[in-house]
Amino acid sequence: MAMPASEARARPVPAAGFFAGLPPLASQQATFDDAAYRSAPDDWALAVTDIVGSTRAIAAGRHKTVNFAAAMAIGAAKNLCAPEPIPFLFGGDGAVLMVPPQHAAAMRQALARVRGAARRDHGLELRVGIAPVAELRRCGADLRVARFEPTPGNHFGVFAGGGVGVLEDAIRGRAWPQLAALAAVPEALDDGVAADLSGLSCRWAPLHSHNGKMLTLIVHGAPRPGEIHAEVLRLAAKAGDARPAGLHNLRAPWPPAAFMLEVRARARGGSLLLWALRVAAETLLGSLLFATGLKAGRFDPGRYRAEIAANTDFCKHDATLCMVLDCALDAVEPVQRLLARRAAAEGFEWGAQVSATALMTCLVSAAAEGLHVHFIDGGDGGYTEAATRMKAARAAAGGSDAAAVLGEAPGRLRAS
Repeated sequence: MAMPASEARARPVPAAGFFAGLPPLASQQATFDDAAYRSAPDDWALAVTDIVGSTRAIAAGRHKTVNFAAAMAIGAAKNLCAPEPIPFLFGGDGAVLMVPPQHAAAMRQALARVRGAARRDHGLELRVGIAPVAELRRCGADLRVARFEPTPGNHFGVFAGGGVGVLEDAIRGRAWPQLAALAAVPEALDDGVAADLSGLSCRWAPLHSHNGKMLTLIVHGAPRPGEIHAEVLRLAAKAGDARPAGLHNLRAPWPPAAFMLEVRARARGGSLLLWALRVAAETLLGSLLFATGLKAGRFDPGRYRAEIAANTDFCKHDATLCMVLDCALDAVEPVQRLLARRAAAEGFEWGAQVSATALMTCLVSAAAEGLHVHFIDGGDGGYTEAATRMKAARAAAGGSDAAAVLGEAPGRLRAS
C-alpha cells in the first residue's frame, strides 16, 4: 500500500537501496507533496537523453521511431540494474534516469551503445550525458526523488530540485561547460555490442480518443503545479476517465506497425531474419490472445489490458509537468483558457498539442506477473510539438513576459 507523505518524512532511506527504500506514491496528485521527496545520494548518477532534430523526424512520419529511441536508454538502464529498481521517466523524445554507483560506469557505456544503435538502426542522433549527483550539487542544484508506483512493482521516478534541468542544459551546450565535459559519453565507448533492450516493444495500434481529443500538455514554472494538475484533470475528465489508454482503445493488430523496431532491438547482433520470424510468431500469438481473451499459461490477456490503463507513465521533473489526457471534446478550449489565464497571472509557460490519437511504447518485465509499464506520447507530435509551441511563444514575447503573450494569444498554442 502507498505510504502517506507524513510517514515518508520520518523514515530514513539507506543510500544502497535508495529508490527501493522510498515509500511508493500511488496517485499522481501525491507527487506534488514536497515532503514525499528525498535527497538523492551523492554517488548515484543521473543520466539524460534527447533526440536531436526530433521535430523534423516526427514531421517526416517517424514519431513511433522517435518514441522508441527515446525509451531505449530506459530499457537499457532497467535491464542493467535489475533486480534493483531505479527511477526513470519518459519525455517523448528523451528520457531521465538515475542509477546506483556500482552501475554508473556500465551505464555510461550503455548510453554510448544506445546512441550508436539509434544512429545505425534508426538514423537518429541521440544526445546523452551522465554525471554523479554530487556534481550537480556543485553547480548549485539539488536532486530530490520520489517514487510514483501506480500498481505494485510498477514504478516511475519524479524529480525535483533543479538537477535534471542543469544536466540537460549542460549536455545541450547552454551552460555549465565543466559539467558538460564530465557528463560527456565518449564515442569510443560504443564497441558495437548491443545494449540489452529486453522487454521494450510497441505492439499496440495508436490509441484513439474515447472522450473527444488527446490533449498533450507541458507546463513549466508554475508555482502551484498540483493545483494546475487537479484543475486540468477536473475539466478533462468531465466525459469520463481521462487516462489515454483503456479497454476501449487498446488494439493489438498483426503485424504491428513498428514490428522492425522491436526486431532490431532484440536481435543484438544476431540474424535479423531469425529474430523477425520469432517476433512475428510472438506478436501473432499475442494478437490472437487479445482478440479471443484466451489465457496462455499464467498470462491473462484480459487482466493485462486492464492493468495497462494504470501502468502508464506520468512525467514531472523540476519545474516541468507533462501530461497526455483523453480530454472531453468540449473541455479542450476551457483547459487551454485556464492555462492561459493562470499563466498570465502566475508567470509560467505552457504548450499544448491536440490530436485524435496517442502513441504507446511498452517496457514489459514479466507480463504474467503484472510487471509492465507504458510510455505515452500524444499524436501529431505530442510532447515535441507542445514544447515547440511553448518555445515559440517565449520567442514571440521577446524581452517581455512570455506568460503575458501566452495569456493574450492562447490560439497560437492550439493544434488545428
